[in-house]
Amino acid sequence: MLRYFSADWIFPVSSPPLKNGAISMDENGTVIGIFTAEQIHKLNVTPQKYTGSIVPGFINTHCHLELSHMIGHIPEQTGLAKFVQSVIKSRSAGAEQIEISMQIADQQMFDNGIVAVGDISNQITSKEIKQQSKIYYHTFIEALSFNPERAIATMNHTNDIKHQFSPLAASVVAHAPYSVSPELFRLINETAEKDNALLSIHNQETTDENLFFENKSGGFLDLYKFLGLDISFFEPSGKTSLQTWLPYITKQKTLLVHNTVSNQDDITFAKRNHNNLYWCLCPQANLYIENSLPDVDLFIRENLKITLGTDSLASNHQLNILAEMKTLQENKKVDFEKLLQWATINGAEFLGLDIQLGTIEPGKKPGLNLIQLSEDFIIQSDEVIKLA
Repeated sequence: MLRYFSADWIFPVSSPPLKNGAISMDENGTVIGIFTAEQIHKLNVTPQKYTGSIVPGFINTHCHLELSHMIGHIPEQTGLAKFVQSVIKSRSAGAEQIEISMQIADQQMFDNGIVAVGDISNQITSKEIKQQSKIYYHTFIEALSFNPERAIATMNHTNDIKHQFSPLAASVVAHAPYSVSPELFRLINETAEKDNALLSIHNQETTDENLFFENKSGGFLDLYKFLGLDISFFEPSGKTSLQTWLPYITKQKTLLVHNTVSNQDDITFAKRNHNNLYWCLCPQANLYIENSLPDVDLFIRENLKITLGTDSLASNHQLNILAEMKTLQENKKVDFEKLLQWATINGAEFLGLDIQLGTIEPGKKPGLNLIQLSEDFIIQSDEVIKLA
């Protein structure tokens, strides 16, 4: 039994939007056909008509489900170094509270039309929720150790967590350039190449990150002091963060997250040294932590592969990709169809899910979301109605 959905606009993503078009879908959520208004009229069927625009399910390429219990706990606009300290101070909570908060966050993402998530984990606590979820998860197990002597032990520990996540998709990744030694980067890269694994890393989220690698100055010195770490062994590279760490990751598909202070020289360097990079923007988290946004115009001019993420509820008030799109449209005047590509097919391609997700096409099971746009495709609300 086929269901037919129609709306003021349908955005397949892979082709131009259809005014008053329709979609047929089977009981399993597989798209069977896409029709213009004229074609659906000739079929002599009456689709369910909605006011608004139908788009594919959203892909959230960067989230921290484990931190969901921290919503509202951390002050805004403190800068990244102080934010990280606050996360460390607030991370401990009762197991039941953490479990319930993750369940609520998972349901919130589903209700907001998110169909797949790239999720950061440091432990196994989210496995059961992910197994039971209606959302597809790829879990990125973060390796953190700036001390080169701890590289092997850290890699063994994170590999053990990855194995515990089986049979769910998971890979070991670097947390951030300032928390991973060159020795640990090499181990992560070797494992990723052997397993053909996806990689992710927090990149250039603040000017302090660049200052640390350029001349060993800035706010991260206070962070290491807070952590009680002796970094006397560290010698600055004289280069930006990205230009320092990227050569350690040779060819695996890699997601660069945040990129708040990435500039033209960084992008030129990245293009010369790696041909399989995706650039994830988390605008609401950027505003929450640093009150700044990446140079989106530059990223567009450079034709970067851009995806979107929500980050965690420690740095955001909601887990809603449409809200991230709305923030970018309001602050950076990005065209809606470009935003939609970032929020759907680009994320699906990064996660290796584009055969099923990311566009409304026959044979796919992308999920259908109803959203509200103005006549010139300005997002009117961050409310999403999940149709299928």
